[in-house]
Amino acid sequence: MSEKRYTKDPVKPVTGIIGFIVLAVFILGLSHSISTGFAGFMGGLPFMLIAILVLAMAFYDYWDECLRKRK
Repeated sequence: MSEKRYTKDPVKPVTGIIGFIVLAVFILGLSHSISTGFAGFMGGLPFMLIAILVLAMAFYDYWDECLRKRK
């Protein structure tokens, strides 16, 4: 069996956090726009909850891919 070696790539965490921040700013801005606009807070609440869930999944993927220690 071949053993996979994981090398530490210093560029991956930096580009990953930049991408996550850009995604978070876009999604949270969109959520804020929906909640303060025509839909109101209660109309924007479902989108806000979905946005928080999506951001949590994106952060977990960043942590799993870039920060977690592999054996």
